[in-house]
Amino acid sequence: MTARDADATTVYAVVQAAVGRLADAGVGSPEVDAVELMAFVLGVDSAEVRRRMVMRDAMESGTTARFEMLVSDRASRIPLQHLTGRAHFRHLTLEVGPGVFVPRPETESVAGHAIEATLAAIAGGTAYPLVVDLCTGSGAIALSIKDEVPGAVVYAVELSPEAHAWATRNVERTGLDIDLQLGDAVTCFGELEGIVDVVVSNPPYIPTGAVPNDPEVRDHDPQVALYGGSADGLAIPRLVAARAAHLLRPGGVLVMEHADVQGATLPEALARSGNWVDLEDLPDLNGRPRTTVARRREGAGPR
Repeated sequence: MTARDADATTVYAVVQAAVGRLADAGVGSPEVDAVELMAFVLGVDSAEVRRRMVMRDAMESGTTARFEMLVSDRASRIPLQHLTGRAHFRHLTLEVGPGVFVPRPETESVAGHAIEATLAAIAGGTAYPLVVDLCTGSGAIALSIKDEVPGAVVYAVELSPEAHAWATRNVERTGLDIDLQLGDAVTCFGELEGIVDVVVSNPPYIPTGAVPNDPEVRDHDPQVALYGGSADGLAIPRLVAARAAHLLRPGGVLVMEHADVQGATLPEALARSGNWVDLEDLPDLNGRPRTTVARRREGAGPR
């Protein structure tokens, strides 16, 4: 190691020290988080931070103290996204903070399945497919669908006024044209009943009484976005799925996120309702059960 490598004023040395602090605090992705915090402080992207680390660039004057304060906050398990005010989701950067569920990487695969279903509708001859996002939170899924399938007509609803305010900011930030409403996912969009092509939802699904392991979730995500209203966590998902059955046209597609322990129980619950066929459960990028996809049954109306 050269003397320059050991210089505590280089970007490399400061970031590496932060990685150690975050790892000791139990943060699951200490290196990614340290780089993201440095990118935020310097006003650059993470690739530029990594370049400066390789080149052993010196820290800019006055930035070290601010960075170390943010690292201390992250070590106390304040969510990274609350500190930077932003969350990266697929191709978008969204504004997030207290009062809204921070979109997780595993939900990117849920959005991907909804995008695939939307593209399939177009391939099947629907020029402008109708897509509804129930329990939109920050708007991450709805906005990603509109971003990646510009021809889609996207509606989204959120119950929490605080989360709806964040989603509104993200619509304005991205400039993507979606119809965002404040309301209840189980009663919304009466004018769309029977004509929607794709419904996607990341509903609350943590079992009542369960305590999330991660402090970032337990102490900072809004409870209204977490708990599924029953011991199995599926009371609210079942209600949301029932609403989706009313909204979807026959043959329309439901895409719903669930906990990794609900890979069998959610599809079973949907099958028992009689509203769905072609049920399939799909893993996230880590190989864990994450998304149930089903097709609206032809014939009798939803139950």
